[in-house]
Amino acid sequence: MTDHWWESSTGVSTTLANVVRPIEEWASGLPNEAYVSDEFAEWEQDVLLARTWTCIGTGRRVPDAGDAVPLEFAGLPLIMVRGRDGEVRVFHNVCSHRGMVLLEEPGRRRSTIRCPYHSWTYDLDGSLRSTPMIGGTDKNTCEGFEWSKHGLKPVRTATWFDAIFVNLSGDAPPFETFIAPVAERWKDFDAADLHYEASDSSFTLDVACNWKLAVENFCEAYHLPWIHPSLNSYSRLEDHYQIAEEEDGYAGQGSTAYQPQLVENGNGLPTMPGLPERWYGTAEYVALFPTAVFGVHADHCFVGTLMPAGTGRTIEHVDIYYFADEAMGEGCAELRAANRNQWRGIFLEDRFVVEGMQRGRASPAYKGGVLSPALERTTHCFYRWVARKMMEAVEANGAA
Repeated sequence: MTDHWWESSTGVSTTLANVVRPIEEWASGLPNEAYVSDEFAEWEQDVLLARTWTCIGTGRRVPDAGDAVPLEFAGLPLIMVRGRDGEVRVFHNVCSHRGMVLLEEPGRRRSTIRCPYHSWTYDLDGSLRSTPMIGGTDKNTCEGFEWSKHGLKPVRTATWFDAIFVNLSGDAPPFETFIAPVAERWKDFDAADLHYEASDSSFTLDVACNWKLAVENFCEAYHLPWIHPSLNSYSRLEDHYQIAEEEDGYAGQGSTAYQPQLVENGNGLPTMPGLPERWYGTAEYVALFPTAVFGVHADHCFVGTLMPAGTGRTIEHVDIYYFADEAMGEGCAELRAANRNQWRGIFLEDRFVVEGMQRGRASPAYKGGVLSPALERTTHCFYRWVARKMMEAVEANGAA
């Protein structure tokens, strides 16, 4: 017998019955525990975050060989590092000797990662390089010690659109299978050169909400007229269409009226060379479940990483990339800064909403709400994805 509904097949099926029903039958959202319970948050680290491909950041955070960034994800200390071969790898941030955390702060390692405890040292590819005094005060080797078994423990890693994905459990389907649906949707952008300017192309927000609220809000455009009046002035709600692909693990929205006025003289950013005509004036915004959000436009794209940092806290990292070489010149500096400020402003407007919903989840009067069949298919898509993952997990675990 289990203590929580989300750990038993009977509890899950009963509690989520209104979530998985067709939206036309007035489906509801997830119950409050999914947003406020520490026990649920611990459980979902394994069920929703570890068993699939999950975005933990972007390659721009480690731009050069030797750059390393420690981070915590799903309760685990990790290191993201760029090797001398240019590849980004992720390792568990623990020394194979005694389990000491290796890195506390981001920085550049010339060629190795050294444990601060007993100075065991690892190559950027994770292999063990040195074991000082392992055989005595004057002996750095030891008979019978198998070096190959004691390197850093790697995490299954893949990169797409400069987004770094990991599969902590190690048993998710191949990344190529996972990414194929959205890669096919955006195949016109897939081979694009991405250009990033560190001084004006990113921002980070600390948001007092559960990460799922940030995802479900990003998916839908229903709130546009009231929360984003400036954006709605040129990309109106009626100019948007819904993208709901539950089986493929993503949902979002598109706009057929993408015509931003970034500066007063009306100049715009240069667009991607060779892009099909249908993308001019069109933009799409997709949440790739569980924690990545993307936006693509003819002139730029962005990658957002929604990092869970506790039951009621999410760190949002957003990096903006440009498709044309000319966009990186000094002549476009004002446009890049204006573009960054515009997106930061939009995400800040959403912070008010998701933080308000997080506070509301403390109320027993809220039972999951109700969804608009016309305008919230995308959010329902995310709810159903979460519910499906929960059902699969309890079935796989043989819970009664």
